[in-house]
Order: sequence, then C-alpha cells, then structure tokens
Amino acid sequence: MTIETDYLIVGAGATGLAFADTLIEQDSTADVVIVDKHSAPGGHWNDAYSFVALHQPSATYGINRLPLGHDRIDEAGPNQGFFELASGAEVSAYFQSAMRDHLLPTGRVRYYPNSEFLGDNRFRNIFSGEETQVSVRRKLVDSTYFETSVPATHSRKFAVAGGVRVVVPGALPELWKQAGGLPDHYVILGAGKTAMDVGVWLLEAGIPAQTITWVKPRESWLINRSTVQPGEQFFEKTIGGQIAIMENAATAETVTALFNALEDAGVMLRIDTTVEPTMFHYATISEGEAERLRSIEKVIRKGRVKAIESGRMVLAEGEETVPANTLFIDCTASAVRPKPVAPQWQDGKIVLQLLHVPLVTLNAAVSAFIEANFDTDEEKNALCKPVGFIDRIEGYAGTILGTGMNRFLWSQNPKIAEFLASSRLDPAARTIAWLAQNAPERLALLQRMSAASAAAVPNLQRLAATAG
Repeated sequence: MTIETDYLIVGAGATGLAFADTLIEQDSTADVVIVDKHSAPGGHWNDAYSFVALHQPSATYGINRLPLGHDRIDEAGPNQGFFELASGAEVSAYFQSAMRDHLLPTGRVRYYPNSEFLGDNRFRNIFSGEETQVSVRRKLVDSTYFETSVPATHSRKFAVAGGVRVVVPGALPELWKQAGGLPDHYVILGAGKTAMDVGVWLLEAGIPAQTITWVKPRESWLINRSTVQPGEQFFEKTIGGQIAIMENAATAETVTALFNALEDAGVMLRIDTTVEPTMFHYATISEGEAERLRSIEKVIRKGRVKAIESGRMVLAEGEETVPANTLFIDCTASAVRPKPVAPQWQDGKIVLQLLHVPLVTLNAAVSAFIEANFDTDEEKNALCKPVGFIDRIEGYAGTILGTGMNRFLWSQNPKIAEFLASSRLDPAARTIAWLAQNAPERLALLQRMSAASAAAVPNLQRLAATAG
C-alpha cells in the first residue's frame, strides 16, 4: 500500500505529538501521518509503572493547545504547595484525548498505531505484517532520537539465579495478590529517578525503612522543585533560582564547586549529603521526597549489580548478603541515553533534539513553529542549536550555555518571542508577559538576571571546555 503526506512523524510520544499539534496550527495546509509501535499514543508512558508521575508541573507538559491538569496547587503529600504533577494514568489518558479529540478531528492527521518504522519512509503493521510506503512531500520527522528506556521494556544487564524474585516497579502495587506472600526485605537496584520513585512508593505504602536496601552505583544531583515552578505566584523564587545559577556559574572554579554552591542556594538537592554526586540527569524532586528517601539508611555503594543469587548480590566492587526472602526491584534502565547532537534540519528530515533542557515538549513545539514560519533549513538550524543530554555533572556547563543561547536567539526573533509569550509549555515567557500587563514593577528582577547571564558566559565556556 502507498499513501502520501506532507510530514511523516515517527513516534506518537510526547515529542511527536507536541510537534504535530503546533505544526497543524501554524500551517493550515499541512497533512501529517504519525506512526508508532505502541497500540496507543503516549510513547513510553504506555510502558511506565503505574505510580510514575511527571517531574515537571503538568501546567508545562504535553501539547501546546490542550491543558494538562487544572493548574492546581497540591495541598498534601510530598508535592504540597507546588503545581500538580500528573500521574502516569493521567498522562496516558491525556495523550489519548490529544490524538482522538484534537489531532484526528482536524482531518489533516492520520495515525497508525502498532506500526514499526522500517526506514526509507516505510512502516509495517506489527500484527498483520502489511507494509506501507509513504510518499513524503516535505519532511520525515524523527521524534525518537532520544528514545526513552523504561524498566518494563529494557534488557537486564545482570544475571539472576533461579528462585530469586526480581520485579519491575510496575509490579509493586500487585504484590498483595501474589500467593507467595510479601517479602521480608526489599532491594532497590539503581540510583536514578525511577529508583527514587520506588523508594518513596515503598515508604508511603507503609514498608519500614529498615527493611529496604538501596544499591546506588552513583549519587545524583537533583533540581529542587521549589525553584522551577511556573506562574506569577512563584516568579521571584523561580527567577531567583536562575539568577543563583548564573551568579555562581560566573565564579565557580569547577563544576563540582558550582553544584555545591547551588546546593547552598537551595537550587540543587542530593539525597546523601555526605557523598559527592557524579551524575546529573535534570531529575527534579521536592525537599519532602528527599527527606523521606534519607530514611533508607542501608545503602550499598559497590558499583553496578552483576549477578543476584539467593541471599547474595555480586556487584562490580564486591559482594553483599541479603535476607533469603528478598524482593529485588529492577530500576536499572537508563531513562534517556546520551547521544551526539547534529543539526535538527537535515536533507528532507527533521531530527528532534533538546534545545531548552529539559523541556522536551517545548522543544518540539518551538521546532514545529520554526518549521512552519521560516523558509530555509539553514535559517531554521541557525535558530535551534541542539544541546546534548548529559550523564555526568561535567556536562552541566554546556547545557546551561546551549539552553541560554537558544533562549537568546528566540527572544531576539519577534515571531518566536510572540509564540512563546502565549505558549503554555514555556514556564517563563507566558509569566513574564502576564506580569508586564499586570505587575510590571516585579519584572525589575530580570535586569539582575540579564547581568548575571552575561557575566557567567566566559566562565561557563571555560568549564564546558574542560568537560571534554
């Protein structure tokens, strides 16, 4: 079978849908085909554990023209006092509604689920095997470059002996149904945000902290959620956090020193304050969650797990005994794999990447706006400089520089600046536009931000160069 379209978008996850939404809004003639291997839109959210929630506020996630959540401030729990964080179920339902109720009714979007992209503008239905050739009039759009790995779908890199119970996080809410009874002990494998979510879930479920062991190959720096809130009511706190980053970035001798200074300023957090973190993935956490996780005192720091046997773990730097009736929770999947960056606009193709770290849906929406409103690939690439996803803290200076450069380019272009001022996906521009109309005196703080940013650039360039 052969079909025709203007844009073939590979991936119906958050990035692909955010791009499609803005593209068809900005280009009234654009026809779009979206293919995805999942049976429902939402990408990796289809595979996520049931108690997963957004890192960032719901107010700034999803597609631009469809609000997620109710702009509510949570009144209880670890996120108390901050904008709501949609649950995994809410996000999945949101993306289904985005496709069913907003994109497909335009008549200019066709969606092919259960479809594997084969390259050369071809895809195959996973179940029927039928192949479809797509004649693309304008661009192929790859929204899968930073494809997310989740525990339910990744391949384990450690051996498991017979009789040992290993589960993915999504199995935890079902433990009470298992005939074998509850375990006597729990071991969390992994140090990333998934592992943190699991730790909070276990503690909130009533499992005593002394029955939990946490295998942490590395310690991570985390963004304090209180400093990344949208909305005018958080303006001073949020801009104050950005000012702290820039003012400290101007003087820090090393990236490690920068993170420590930002911890003192309340911008960054770490779970174990006695261990110097080497990892940073832009994960965001509240001080309440961090405090809960600190109650898990049995932490193993002997590298990655290599093998698990009954009553014993073999790790890269030694062994560790555990109770016989232990449940191991595999949180070792890498959420996003660092990859080299390349120009977004290539010959007949758009490869969506990070531009404003870590706001993936904003990146996609801006990219679609630029695709629809500017002419040449050279012009478009000049407005969007991809920024690499980082793993180690040494890359932080580069992401600050890259994000700052893109923000500057966008602010200097009247068309992009106007789009951002009304975009719900941008936590800054819309708030600034509101304050300009309603409380302009509060915007005086931006002068300090501008001065701090300019002063930080030379030292950030030096720190980025030393990252290699």
